[in-house]
Amino acid sequence: MDFNTGGSGGRPDDQSRPLYGGGTSGSPSGPQRGPSGSPGGEFSLQDPVGSFISTARGVLLSPVSFFRSMAKRGDFLNPAIFALICALISAVLSGLISLVISPFFAAPGETGEAFAGGLVGLVFTVILSPIYTALALLIGAGVYHLLVLLFVRPGNAGFEATFRVVCYVAAIQLVSWIPIVNIVAGIYAIVLSIFGIREAHGTTMGKAVAIVLIPVAVILFFVLILVALLGAALFFGSQQQQF
Repeated sequence: MDFNTGGSGGRPDDQSRPLYGGGTSGSPSGPQRGPSGSPGGEFSLQDPVGSFISTARGVLLSPVSFFRSMAKRGDFLNPAIFALICALISAVLSGLISLVISPFFAAPGETGEAFAGGLVGLVFTVILSPIYTALALLIGAGVYHLLVLLFVRPGNAGFEATFRVVCYVAAIQLVSWIPIVNIVAGIYAIVLSIFGIREAHGTTMGKAVAIVLIPVAVILFFVLILVALLGAALFFGSQQQQF
């Protein structure tokens, strides 16, 4: 597993590092090309199965190397489709788990109804998952890139680079459907996002951490407020019932 955070001894924001995966000497070269012929060995519809496997393996096991060689522009479609496939696989597998275990938690005589409800839930999850994922990709990339513009101006690689990072981090959904493992997967997704932002925009680890963790902190803040409000409502409701 590649967590090399410093490359060949240089700083992450070293201007000598190639922005688009090319060499550092001679004339500028294009992005590196992997076995599938796509930039940096990324997902390509020309080789959907092989490139999907190599991309998922690269993101999950060698994130620094993957994001460092990732093309920064030129293709919105392939990364988006990769993310949608990951989300669909996760939705199907998690739905199947719910479908299998739901009858065991059903009341006596309601096993058939629980199974039917689980089946309906699986169908709706599969249908809605691509829509939800597409919206999440656009919103997530938009929020991240606003912070990129704030912290990495003016030398960032552009919105598409941020969008591609968000799409490829979706590879974590291939394991996040597993109960208990999904907690670790959520933390690892944050780590992958930090590496992706840092490598895609050639910035420092500190700035990448800030860009990724600020939205997380904001979400947690609002969740805590919501929990506090619900707790207060339940408390005052129980107090009124006593009187």
